[in-house]
Amino acid sequence: MRRLWTVVMLAGLPAALTSCAPRVPLTEVRSFTYVLQNYPGGRLDAVARAPHQLAIVDLSRDGTTTGYFSAKEVAKVRDSGKTVLAYFEIGSIERFRTEARTLPADLRLNRWLDWPEEHFVRYWDSRWWDLVLRPRVDQALRAGFDGVYLDTPLAYEEIHLDRVPGETRASLARRMNELIIKISRYAKKVRPGFLVVPQNSPELRLQPGYVEAIDGIGMEELFFRATGRPCTTGWCAENLAHALALRRLGKAVLATDYATRPADVAAACARYRRHGIAGNVTVVDLDRVSPLCTAAKEGA
Repeated sequence: MRRLWTVVMLAGLPAALTSCAPRVPLTEVRSFTYVLQNYPGGRLDAVARAPHQLAIVDLSRDGTTTGYFSAKEVAKVRDSGKTVLAYFEIGSIERFRTEARTLPADLRLNRWLDWPEEHFVRYWDSRWWDLVLRPRVDQALRAGFDGVYLDTPLAYEEIHLDRVPGETRASLARRMNELIIKISRYAKKVRPGFLVVPQNSPELRLQPGYVEAIDGIGMEELFFRATGRPCTTGWCAENLAHALALRRLGKAVLATDYATRPADVAAACARYRRHGIAGNVTVVDLDRVSPLCTAAKEGA
């Protein structure tokens, strides 16, 4: 999920890339918060104060390359004991991103109807890697993030095939898998132990090399769709089955559901505990620190 940004420009400050604070291994994380915009004062203070074990934040405070969070800012969150993942997209480009201004026109494909300010891209093109993705991974490494949280692997399902002659859904899935593997190998060569967590499209686990390349998967709307609608369609069950298969293979599952009614929040939290996965129930704007899951009946 993405939203338009409130632009707040702050100068980056140099800082160390490491922290001595103890961190829970990714597979043992049970609570996290997911905040992509409207950071108060353009700062990560609220995220640092949050009681969660892990935080997902955007690579940039405002969507621009000049607004990247600095190593000092990331270290402050890590000093609280949290694992911190840097969010960015790998299969699409949002209009507000700095890179969108100079992206070659032929790399853009169809508009994403759910997000009209966003276009899917030729993510397999070497220029996408050179101009956008490699610089983002480099920035995440430079700023001391523990890993990356990669959105829009689902691009392979949404690209209009008439825009990419010769491609099929199967070939686009292979290309997305190859991109995730490329990101993982590149980052882990620089920093062994760097975490790679794609969001959604858990069926990519069936692609060769995918499971070995990732440390976990982020899942949206496993139990409640935006907002507060029980996820009961066929793809909901399929996504859960794939996610739990990855869990059995030793991968972390970070589940985000969108609900506000206390009963729905409690039901989602109970399901996270039942399945042994990390959970986060929040609002669709992803503009605030979410509350920790509270106790609920396990049969909910």
